[in-house]
Amino acid sequence: MTEAGQGPEATFRAFLKEGRFMIQRSASTGRHVFYPRVSLPGTGERDLEWVPASGLGTVYATTVARQRPNPDGSSNDYNIAIVELDEGVRMMSRVEGVPPTEVKIGQRVKARIAEVDGAPGIVFDPV
Repeated sequence: MTEAGQGPEATFRAFLKEGRFMIQRSASTGRHVFYPRVSLPGTGERDLEWVPASGLGTVYATTVARQRPNPDGSSNDYNIAIVELDEGVRMMSRVEGVPPTEVKIGQRVKARIAEVDGAPGIVFDPV
């Protein structure tokens, strides 16, 4: 369980460690927000609560990060994607399970928790 008194980003990361993808929603407006914060952008409302994310979304934008080939000629290229979750918020991540050049704007994806740079993070797989 998350600890009381920690900031919104630490709470988000604690949920990921528990295996839960949670985002914030304003209790008064029903509007979801991401990246974790202490108040609702535009209104300053501080009634944000944590709710489970559906995990479903659509690729809003994507690019391929090219890297030098390995000595054996294989590639370490990867994609960077902005995904708009069905809740209406956007987040930067990557889409796995397909070659980086095959990730397309408008593609439906589903989130999963995976190790990213040594810590739990959100990545997406094609639906």
